[in-house]
Amino acid sequence: MDSRTRLVRAAQVAESKATTDIRRKCFLSYHGADIDEVAEFVEEFSDVFIPRVIGVSEDDPFIDSEDDDYVLGRIQSKYMWDSTVTIVLIGGCTWSRRFVDWEIYSSLRNDRNNKRNGLLGMQLPSVDGDSVSIPARLSENVDSEGDAYADYWRYTSSASVLRDRIEQALLARTTKAQFIAPAKPRRKRNASCS
Repeated sequence: MDSRTRLVRAAQVAESKATTDIRRKCFLSYHGADIDEVAEFVEEFSDVFIPRVIGVSEDDPFIDSEDDDYVLGRIQSKYMWDSTVTIVLIGGCTWSRRFVDWEIYSSLRNDRNNKRNGLLGMQLPSVDGDSVSIPARLSENVDSEGDAYADYWRYTSSASVLRDRIEQALLARTTKAQFIAPAKPRRKRNASCS
């Protein structure tokens, strides 16, 4: 089974799983190179959240459009429309991907057509905690002093910790919206990751 099929199957199993706990719908933003770790994350925490994981790729037919607002609208309507929290899973090159930037941008929008998502960033186990770069738009919304909209942490293996972080991100949509960094232009192309 290829990695994308594994991830799709893990998401389907997680969504249909019966549990007595409340599970939030979380959109997972990630770099395609990390898809195996993302699938492991979904499999490990299928009791904690309902994943929305089929991220944007260059193969999506609407990507050929020259209209960035149209592409952004399609990302929202096709992938994120019913999620309440976005979890950005950080691998070695996640920072360099334009669609990760666009997904974070879309998560922070709150207008007639888009509801703002809570925002979390989490390192994947394969990256060294001290040398990893995080996407700029996520970094702008994280602050160690607590006056920030988003939260960022190293990989956790605790379901209760992840559940608490998701609930905090959900609450931040109304209690910390004033800390959202002003929107900057969206990334136009992928950066070289070296």
